[in-house]
Amino acid sequence: MIPIDLEKALLDPASVFAEPEHVLGDAMLPDEQKVEILRRWQYNAAEESVALEEGMPGDENDDLMHRILVALSELIGPIDVDHTAPSKQHGLFQGSVRDPFPTTSGAKP
Repeated sequence: MIPIDLEKALLDPASVFAEPEHVLGDAMLPDEQKVEILRRWQYNAAEESVALEEGMPGDENDDLMHRILVALSELIGPIDVDHTAPSKQHGLFQGSVRDPFPTTSGAKP
């Protein structure tokens, strides 16, 4: 398997992965990096949704956000989508997506 460009994946996950589910399937990425990539993809999808809502041109992909959240939940467990940021993007609070790896060493529990 060819290693991905992690910096590019963090800046624009959709430019590296065709689908959110492909992030889960990348055996070379540790779970911590998968979570971060999916969190950033979720934010990007929210930004695009707001732009579309405000009349900017773009592609509508109604189920992308759902698929990102499902992929995230497979890595870290349930996500509290009822508590979102008070913005148009409705970003998830940090507490909504709990840190599955709370140790400072970065090792999994």
